Amino acid sequence: MGQLGFDFGVQPRRLTKVTPARLATFDDCPRRYRLSYLDRPTPQRTGPWAHSTLGAVVHNALRALFDLPPQRRSPERAAALVAEQWNDAGFADAEQAAQYRERAREWVASYVEHNDVSADPIGVERWVSAPVSPNDGPPSLIVEGRADRIDVRDGELVIVDYKTGKRAPDEYEARGSQALALYAVAAARTLRKPCYRVELHHLPTGTVAAADHTDDSLRRQLTRADETATELQTATDTLAAGADADEVFPARTGRRCAWCDFRPSCPEGQQAAPAARSWELLAP
Repeated sequence: MGQLGFDFGVQPRRLTKVTPARLATFDDCPRRYRLSYLDRPTPQRTGPWAHSTLGAVVHNALRALFDLPPQRRSPERAAALVAEQWNDAGFADAEQAAQYRERAREWVASYVEHNDVSADPIGVERWVSAPVSPNDGPPSLIVEGRADRIDVRDGELVIVDYKTGKRAPDEYEARGSQALALYAVAAARTLRKPCYRVELHHLPTGTVAAADHTDDSLRRQLTRADETATELQTATDTLAAGADADEVFPARTGRRCAWCDFRPSCPEGQQAAPAARSWELLAP
């Protein structure tokens, strides 16, 4: 028996393999799911987004920081790692890119100064995977993904996710995050330690939003994941049987169409909202 009392000893014939990103994409817009994961060759996409570049740089700098011995994890070294990882993709111009490079250096240096980074995490950008079920029966899906950081505190695992967006997260966002919950379940199974605490670390504000799950709250997230996995697998099978792609994977339009990666390949999305500029989602 593992966390939540799941019985991993009996395997059904077919398990749907999902990641938090796949589930979120399908929930957000089935057509974007199809364009992202099913259509080959991959349809035309937009260019790079500055906020994605910024987030990747910060994540890569922190990953590189934890590759260093603890005594070398200083604010100054952390800031230097940002500069080493930097690129200008998606920014309006060189001036804007330079401004955000300096901001990112300050964010990461402040993070290292005000948080204990002396302990070695059990995982950095760690891939975790587990067969799971929302009930006590045999597994119905495999959840997997790459966690930003997994700490060990007092014998239990803690999932840490870095954020660089406009808005500071709170406890409710941490508790409601399906991705963090699924990482917790998969990490507990992969690393054979209990995992209930999840944390969102917002670099621009220094906010740490934390939540402590229970078996019941994790089970509810698994139930949601299982329902979505069933829907996307049914849609995938129906498409493979010859159904119309746009009917099986309809566009779910809204304001988010302005910054969708597949906007060039989706006429409905182009009509739903004007195109966002590649730097509009940057934290102020």
